[in-house]
Amino acid sequence: MDILRTIAHQPISNNKMCEHTHSKPTETRRGKLEDSAHATQEMSRIISDCTTGKCYCRGKVLGKGGFAKCYEFTDLGTGKVYAVKIIPHTRVSKPHQREKIDREIELHRALHHKHIVQFYYHFEDKDNIYILLEHCSRRSLAHILKARKVLTEPEVRYYLRQIISGLKYLHEQEILHRDLKLGNFFINEAMELKIGDFGLAAKLEPVENRRRTICGTPNYLSPEVLNKQGHGCESDVWALGCVMYTMLLGRPPFETTNLKETYRCIREARYNMPSTLSPQAKHLISIMLAKSPEDRPRLDDILHHDFFSQGFTPDRLSVSCCHTAPDLQHTSPAKSFFKKAAAALFGGKKDKAKYFETLNKLTKEEEDIHRLRHDLRKASISNQHCRQALEDSKPPVPSSGKPVVAAKDGGNKQQIRDTIRMIVRGTLGSCSSSSECLEDSTMGTVADTVARVLRGCLENMPEANDISKESLNCSFQWVTKWVDYSNKYGFGYQLSDHTVSVLFNNGTHMSLLSDKKTVHYYAELGQCTVFSTSEAPEQFVSQVTVLKYFAHYMEENLMDGGDLPNVIDISKPRLYLLQWLKSDRALMMLFNDGTFQVNFYHDHTKIILCSQNEEYLLTYINEDRVSTTLRLSTLLCCGCSSDLRSRMEYALNMLLQRCN
Repeated sequence: MDILRTIAHQPISNNKMCEHTHSKPTETRRGKLEDSAHATQEMSRIISDCTTGKCYCRGKVLGKGGFAKCYEFTDLGTGKVYAVKIIPHTRVSKPHQREKIDREIELHRALHHKHIVQFYYHFEDKDNIYILLEHCSRRSLAHILKARKVLTEPEVRYYLRQIISGLKYLHEQEILHRDLKLGNFFINEAMELKIGDFGLAAKLEPVENRRRTICGTPNYLSPEVLNKQGHGCESDVWALGCVMYTMLLGRPPFETTNLKETYRCIREARYNMPSTLSPQAKHLISIMLAKSPEDRPRLDDILHHDFFSQGFTPDRLSVSCCHTAPDLQHTSPAKSFFKKAAAALFGGKKDKAKYFETLNKLTKEEEDIHRLRHDLRKASISNQHCRQALEDSKPPVPSSGKPVVAAKDGGNKQQIRDTIRMIVRGTLGSCSSSSECLEDSTMGTVADTVARVLRGCLENMPEANDISKESLNCSFQWVTKWVDYSNKYGFGYQLSDHTVSVLFNNGTHMSLLSDKKTVHYYAELGQCTVFSTSEAPEQFVSQVTVLKYFAHYMEENLMDGGDLPNVIDISKPRLYLLQWLKSDRALMMLFNDGTFQVNFYHDHTKIILCSQNEEYLLTYINEDRVSTTLRLSTLLCCGCSSDLRSRMEYALNMLLQRCN
C-alpha cells in the first residue's frame, strides 16, 4: 500500500516546476524522462490479475531457477503474502517447454499435505506466467545449513520425519519428486518443513515404461538414474540419504572437484563415512545409499530404524536454530509432553505458583512431575529392572540363540530352556475375583490357558516352509499403539477400536473409550467403575488427566502397527490389560479375555492369539505390517514358517517365565 501511495501522491512543488521551466529547460526535459522511467519501474511492481481483478505488489527475489524467478508477492486487498514463481513467456515459447510448465501446474495443484508447499493459484498476462505458492519465511534448509555448517542429530531427525511424511504422501499419489535436495525443502514461520519445486516431478511408471533421461541435481543423482535405468521411489530414497549425510556433515557424500569423478563415485556408491557420526546414523545412511535400488529401505522402514527409535526427536525447533545450534536437554521424547500433565492437576493460581516455586528448588531428576508422581506412587505393581540369569543348574541357552520349548517331564511340570532377560513388568492390582470373560478365571488361570493352547499347537504342529495361504477376514481387538512410561506413571496402549488405556503403576487400570467421554476404571480384575470425563470423582481426576495426555501423545506421535481393520463392536466384552512384560527382545501383553499379543522390537513383527466362537485364531503381522490370520487348527494341520514358529516359541517362553 505504501508503494501505491508513493505512486499516487507524489509531492509536487509548483514553484520549483516554474523555476525549472524558466531557467533550465534541458534539465527539465531530462528530469521528466527520468521521472517517467521511475514511474514505469514502480508500476511494474504492481501486478494485476485481469481474471479476478486482484492486485499484487512484487517484493524481493526469493530464488532463481532455470526458467523462472521466485518473488515475494503481497495481495494488496488482503495483505496475504505469497511466494510467486514468475516464468516469462519468452522462456517457454517452444511447445515442449510450455507443456513442461503446464504439467508442473497440473501436478502441483492436486497436492494437499502438511509438508508439501501449498499451490494456491496461477494466472498469466502478456509477459509472464504467475504461480502463487505458500510463502515460507524461513527460506530453505540450504540457507539454514549455510549459516550453521552442520546440524545436530535431533534436528536431522526432526526434519527427516517431515520430509518422509511429505514424500510418503507423494509416493502414495504415485508421484516421484526427482529433485530432492536441501534447496527444495522450505521452512515456514513455525519452523515446519515443506517440500517444494515440482519442476522435475513425474508420475511413477512401471519399470519398462520409465523415462531414461538423466535429470536432477548432480550430487543427489542415484546410480540407476546415471545408468539410464529410470527413476523409481528408490531414487528418491537415495536422494534422501544424500540429504541426511549433507545435514550431518555439511557437504554431499559424493561431492568432488570434477563432475566425472562425482559420477564415478555415485556409480560405485563410494563415499567417506566419518567416525564422528553415531553408529545408528552411519547404518541408516549406508542402507539408503545402497548401490542396488532393491537393497534400499522403504520410507516406513526408515522411520522404524534405530536412528529414530533410539534417539530424541524434538516436537518443535526454535527460530534461533536457523543460525545457532539448539540446546536440547531432553532425556525422553515424552518428557516435555507429560510435563503438561503436572500443571493441569492444580486448580488455582496460588497452587500453580507454589508448585513451580518448589520445582525451582528441586534437582533436575526430582523435578519430573513431582506432584503427579506422588499421587500415582507405586503400590501393588512391580516395576523391575533386569532380572538375573536363571540358576546354574538350569540348562544353558542353545548356541543357535533360538528359544527352545522343553517337553513336559514325568511330573507334568513346565520348564523353560532359554533364559529371557526381563526388563520391566506391570500387573493389574488384584486378581482374586471372577472374570467377566473366562469362567472362574484368575490372573494365573488366564495365563495358563493361553500357555496350554500355544504349547499344544507348537508340540503337534508339523514342519513347513511357509504360512498357509488361507487367511481369514475377521475382526478382533488388538493393540495398535503403545508407550511405556512406567518410570513415572504406567503403561499406555491404544486398541483397534480407538479405546486408550493405562495400566498405572499403582496397579489400577483406566480406559478412555472411543467417544473420548466415557471412562472405565478397574481397581482389580472384573470390578469396573464407569463415569464421564466431565464428572470424574475427585480421587480419579489426576489419573484421568494423565490418561488424556497418553491418548494425545499416541495420537500425535505414534503410527498404527499393522493393516488389520479398526472396528468397533459394542457387543463384545471390554478388553483391558491384566499384565504386560518387556524383555530385551519383545513386549508381551495379556488381556482379561485371554487375548495374548507379543510385539518384537527389532523387525516390528507381532503375533496375536485370541478366541472367537470357541475357536482360537493366530494373527501374524510381518515386518511390512501385512497381517495373516489363521485358525490354530489350520496350523496344526499345515504347519508354518520357521520364522513364525520361533516367534511363537519365544512368546510361549515369555508367558511361562511370567508364570514362574
